[in-house]
Amino acid sequence: MSISTAKVYVEYRNEGYFLSGSRVSLDSIIYGFRNGDSPESIAQAFPTLTLEQVYGAIAFYLANRNEVDVYLAEENAAFDAMPQPLATD
Repeated sequence: MSISTAKVYVEYRNEGYFLSGSRVSLDSIIYGFRNGDSPESIAQAFPTLTLEQVYGAIAFYLANRNEVDVYLAEENAAFDAMPQPLATD
């Protein structure tokens, strides 16, 4: 029996966290997870990801919860600070 080596499911690039080998942000997975979505439903929402990748991202989050929560809070603050377009009716 052969055991595979540990995989990396999340990587930091372009000033953000992304699932390895994809353009899906960790934010997208974690917001679904925090919202109570199952890993299966999250995987269905992102057809380019496998269920394994979703579970790996959730495991990464749980192992690094404090750091990722700070990162997410900073991302939200940066988004809120951006000028928003005026709504016109």
